[in-house]
Amino acid sequence: MSEPTAPKPAPTRLIVTGETKLVMPRHNKLRHDAGRGRWIILAPERVFNPDDTAVEVLKRCDGQRSVSEIAEALSQEYQAPLDVVTTDILEMLQDLTDKGVLIKAP
Repeated sequence: MSEPTAPKPAPTRLIVTGETKLVMPRHNKLRHDAGRGRWIILAPERVFNPDDTAVEVLKRCDGQRSVSEIAEALSQEYQAPLDVVTTDILEMLQDLTDKGVLIKAP
């Protein structure tokens, strides 16, 4: 009789914070759909339609800049309160990370 195998640990959820540096995995692509005049995210068997604000954030998720750095730049660029921008960006990035659109930069 063989010994029972230990159950596999549940996958851990990445919690996005201000220090997190995110990048889109190679199998996901941010593309401009010229025919429809909008940006889309192409993922395996899925398509996402980010709004204009999300596109500006996603373009900056290059694995080099932290979420805080992105929020600070957008806050200055759009003359918006940093705390509001940070909260909105963290919420959006957490949602996209949970869906597998973004991953933590290596």
